[in-house]
Amino acid sequence: MPAASTHARSALPPPTRRGLSREEAAGYIGVGTSKFDAMVSDGRMPKAKKIDGRRVWDVRALDQFFDALPGGDESDHNAWD
Repeated sequence: MPAASTHARSALPPPTRRGLSREEAAGYIGVGTSKFDAMVSDGRMPKAKKIDGRRVWDVRALDQFFDALPGGDESDHNAWD
């Protein structure tokens, strides 16, 4: 089994499953389900994979889309965040 990678940006452990429900996917990226739905609709987050009648979000795709979001430098820093 490969060694687990350590994410310096989060103290939370990575999910134990690759596929997440809508609620889990929203929580994984740190937003509520309504915001997550909007981000999927506008393309900032990936669409779900269909497994039979169930929608499942791939953790790896969520990571890629999250990494592509703007920010991460001090130029857009808000002291209230």
